[in-house]
Amino acid sequence: MKRRGLLAATAATGLTSATVSFARAEDRPGSGPDGPHRTRTVRGTLPAGAPDYVYLPVEVPDGVAEFAVSYTYDKPPVPPGVQGNALDIGLFDERGTELGGRGFRGWSGGARTSFSVRSDSATPGYLPGPVRPGVWHIALAPYTVAPEGLPYEVTVTLRFGPTAPAPAPVHPPERAKGRGRAWYRGDCHLHSTHSDGRRTPAEIAAAARAAGLDFINSSEHNTTSAHAAWEGLWGDDLLILTGEEITTRNGHVLAVGTDPGVFVDWRYRARDHRFGRYARQVRRAGGLVVPAHPHATCIGCNWKFGLAEADAVEVWNGPWTPDDEIALAEWDNALVAAVRNPGGGGPGRWLPAVGNSDAHREPDRVGHPQTVVLADALSRQDVLAGIRAGRSYLAESAALSLSFGATDGRGRHAGIGGRLRAAADAPVTVRLGVTGAAADCTVRLVTDQGPLLTTPLPASGAGVVEWRTTPAHAAYVRAEVRHAPAVPGLPGAFAALTNPVFLDAEAGTEG
Repeated sequence: MKRRGLLAATAATGLTSATVSFARAEDRPGSGPDGPHRTRTVRGTLPAGAPDYVYLPVEVPDGVAEFAVSYTYDKPPVPPGVQGNALDIGLFDERGTELGGRGFRGWSGGARTSFSVRSDSATPGYLPGPVRPGVWHIALAPYTVAPEGLPYEVTVTLRFGPTAPAPAPVHPPERAKGRGRAWYRGDCHLHSTHSDGRRTPAEIAAAARAAGLDFINSSEHNTTSAHAAWEGLWGDDLLILTGEEITTRNGHVLAVGTDPGVFVDWRYRARDHRFGRYARQVRRAGGLVVPAHPHATCIGCNWKFGLAEADAVEVWNGPWTPDDEIALAEWDNALVAAVRNPGGGGPGRWLPAVGNSDAHREPDRVGHPQTVVLADALSRQDVLAGIRAGRSYLAESAALSLSFGATDGRGRHAGIGGRLRAAADAPVTVRLGVTGAAADCTVRLVTDQGPLLTTPLPASGAGVVEWRTTPAHAAYVRAEVRHAPAVPGLPGAFAALTNPVFLDAEAGTEG
């Protein structure tokens, strides 16, 4: 039987259609190779300007073992510069669609045309668990809509029968054994088959090891289904953190290292003033809030929530592109603002930079770039503490290593993310050591005044650069290692980037 969806206004989160009922007395389950089942198909058209989310209620009776959905929609050709149709999909169970509620059962966005949920298994992106009676909701999310509208067709199949017990999820351990204080390399932005990636978790773990990484973060779009998908893939050589890429219509944000199974909602825009609530949820779950690719050009990717709730910011996402250059400039401007402290005493709050691959499929390189973190141990708590404190640098591969710091005339030293206090006119020596860079690379030392030293590295790709300054002349110093420009007159792509060393001027003068 086919039904046509009729839309009616509901809460601010979207619209709801007429309920799809499987509970009529005259209905009898059909039989087939999959056993007893009932199927309904709903058709409708979303107009241009449709809300972000449209909910299709489905009445689920007793005795259902599997909830299965497939969908299609029209993709008419559109003129250049006009948005075509793109429709994402997800599922909420009988506990409802309330923002931040317990009803979430999965999300595949536009990566799949079908999915199913059972007590003992689910399609990647979705959470296994009992199919309890009540009103479930299929979430339709029109990402873009063509001027003539978005015709869609959703088919729901309920399969009846006995249910198997739900498996107990096995999550990664929080610590790798036998790993003490060291520089650890990680990639906190990766996608598998549990969202829109093409690699399995096993393939990602293998690629991470091949890239020389020590830790990774599971960051699927709007789902936690991958949190239990890493069993047997971690080890003392690879720490696996769990998180999410919270993919709103006004930008994407990484929840890095949250407690396993913690789902963070994404169904809001900047104008809704809800982001702070969910940023605090990430931190309560032990994670970091990291805006991702804040100036990416894809629809909905540009970051519009501000940085007041962020713990770090992703300034380098995958291969270096112009939007990364913009993110870098914005981050550097924020560093300048942080050191404008009229009361003295050094810099105010500042946001560390991180770099991640955002790898989805071949030929995306896992670990290009990577964040190299000084941590007391290879553990969730210590790695996140290192990122939060800015004790890190970014590198294009594990072949490239940096050492960077500042020392005053009294032998006091500060490393990356640290603060060196000295008299305003006291001489300070800044030292950068580089190994493993390409032969075409150049070093730049950048302060709150801008780049103040630029020098080529030796053809070997290894060398030491020293520069003298004072806290009066430079409130912070950070280092860049760049390749030769691909286009004359434009900056070259990054090979490495450090977080800053701050130089805080003490009262008085040297001597």
